[in-house]
Amino acid sequence: MTALTLSTAAAPGLRADAIVIGVAKGAKGPVVAPGAEAVDKAYDGSLAGVLETLGASGAEGELTKLPAPAGFKAPLVVAVGLGAEPDTKDATAGFDAEALRKAAGTAARALAGAKKAALALPVDGPGALEAIGEGVLLGAYSFDSYKENNGKAKGARAKNGKAPLGEAVLLGGKPRDAAHKGALTRALAVGEELNRARDLVNTPPNDLTPASFAGIVQAAAKEHGLKVQVLDEKALTKGGYGGILGVGGGSAATPRLVKIAYTHPKAERSLAFVGKGITYDSGGISLKPAGHNETMKCDMAGAAAVFAAVVAAARLGLEANVTGWLALAENMPSGSAVRPGDVLRMYSGKTVEVLNTDAEGRLVLADALWAASQEEPDAIVDVATLTGAMMVALGSRTLGVIANDDAFRTAVYEAAEETGEPAWPMPMPEHLAKGLESQVADMTNVGERWGGGLLAGLFLREFVGEGITWAHLDIAGPAFNEGAAFGYTPKGGTGTAVRTLVRLVELTAAGELG
Repeated sequence: MTALTLSTAAAPGLRADAIVIGVAKGAKGPVVAPGAEAVDKAYDGSLAGVLETLGASGAEGELTKLPAPAGFKAPLVVAVGLGAEPDTKDATAGFDAEALRKAAGTAARALAGAKKAALALPVDGPGALEAIGEGVLLGAYSFDSYKENNGKAKGARAKNGKAPLGEAVLLGGKPRDAAHKGALTRALAVGEELNRARDLVNTPPNDLTPASFAGIVQAAAKEHGLKVQVLDEKALTKGGYGGILGVGGGSAATPRLVKIAYTHPKAERSLAFVGKGITYDSGGISLKPAGHNETMKCDMAGAAAVFAAVVAAARLGLEANVTGWLALAENMPSGSAVRPGDVLRMYSGKTVEVLNTDAEGRLVLADALWAASQEEPDAIVDVATLTGAMMVALGSRTLGVIANDDAFRTAVYEAAEETGEPAWPMPMPEHLAKGLESQVADMTNVGERWGGGLLAGLFLREFVGEGITWAHLDIAGPAFNEGAAFGYTPKGGTGTAVRTLVRLVELTAAGELG
């Protein structure tokens, strides 16, 4: 993991492999951003012109490298685009956190192989430092556990043959300032736990089974003083968890329901997070078509996000009680797999006619939602790579938010946007619920094709305890990036929803949620 440090040193005298500066897109060309004054001065105030000559415009994601001026102890200057220049007429206007996060992430990715870089990006307070630090950690992320180390020391991790950036010095950060140190602490906790979620999503399904996932949670719980309970297939059978057992019944890798809990002695409110943890989804008997199976190791991204968020809340010592429920199963076709037409009796007592075994996530979530409801938390948020329909509606970078309370849905949406996770509030049209009616059971697990993501929300709502505020995050699109890396987002697992969940815990602790 890349080390983060704070420094008030001037960029020219700092020993590093590179100095990173920000450049904005101005009305008449690129504009050197605050934080890089000393660098610009060394170019006789002509740095913007030099960058423009090299083709830079300041656009988001743009990166330009140039030799450092004479007298610098770093040999390289890296100019990274911040996007549009803030309104110069507004003295309070500055670069928002997401712009800084993306710029830092872009630079960190580009500096793979470097031992040390100094970031002279705009810093106008602790929030900016946190965003920059978080961006560095997320952008430097590399998952190379299954690759040869290219002759490097045993255990070294390589990124395209190069080790991730070793250290990032955040200039403008005061090492002895409590607020600045607090910003760094939060960046480390959230960034490291989000990267833990990415690791889990990227781990091949032959190594990440429900049982091994549960073991990873148990180890983390021991490390951070959290309580954990694991229900194996025998306990699930005894407890009547028909949804989880039905989905996991076709696999030799038996299912688990994992509960991980963080409590604070001063907490007055509680949150429950529920995560879909299908460690591999073949579709079951309703087998997925060719070309749709290759990335289905990511179908446990919701459970990974919930796990990471609970650990992050514990590391930050937030004054709220948080319980994570991980519904873990592998959905496989076999002689013991659930069949279209089978009826499952869920943990809540409701019966569900399974018409499509590839709509399995809602079945495991239903049992976990009802289990979470029995503890009567103030609110429940579930996270799942649930429906392709949500991807059709919102694309590959935006998560959908459904809730049984309009104000709570808005709060969750705003928390996601605030943390840099694009989201969109979605409705639950009551007329769609008719599509869940069954002739032989209380309900079916699928209905009409149109509005499938919304109908899934209506299904889940039936398993939330009466009077409990609830929201559902469908992260099917942004949980796994099949395209090229961008900003601080790598190819593969993204860790989507971790930051939103942590922010919800912070709002709960502050008494500002619900």
